[in-house]
Amino acid sequence: MLVSDKKIEVRYAETDQMGVVYHANYVIWLEIGRTQLIKDLGFNYAEMEADGILSPVIDIQVSYKKPLRYGETATVKTWIESYDGLRVVYGYEILTENEELAVSAKSAHVCVKKESFRPISIKRHLPDWHEAYETNKKKNEY
Repeated sequence: MLVSDKKIEVRYAETDQMGVVYHANYVIWLEIGRTQLIKDLGFNYAEMEADGILSPVIDIQVSYKKPLRYGETATVKTWIESYDGLRVVYGYEILTENEELAVSAKSAHVCVKKESFRPISIKRHLPDWHEAYETNKKKNEY
């Protein structure tokens, strides 16, 4: 299972009146982590979109554990939690500089045709992505 790491320096504009990262900014960081994972797999979202395929979020779950503050550096860890040929679920952990868990999250995505927004089979339309997802997804251990 591939786990991608992306460092993010907390900017002042990302904090709220309490001096901690505003909750919605973590969702942006998840996207940054997901984009890094796709890049680490050898792909590029922009190229996929240029081919007329989009990957919208259909569900997202975020659990906040510990605040991050301006001046700190966060690490976003991203992996493929599950994949079935149509839907992909990414898993995330955002860690503090001391490697404490600040956020855990999951986001579910499908691929759709840009012009119709109709779902497509990743397995059929993006066979290289399918192979990479199958190879690098989290293995269920029982």
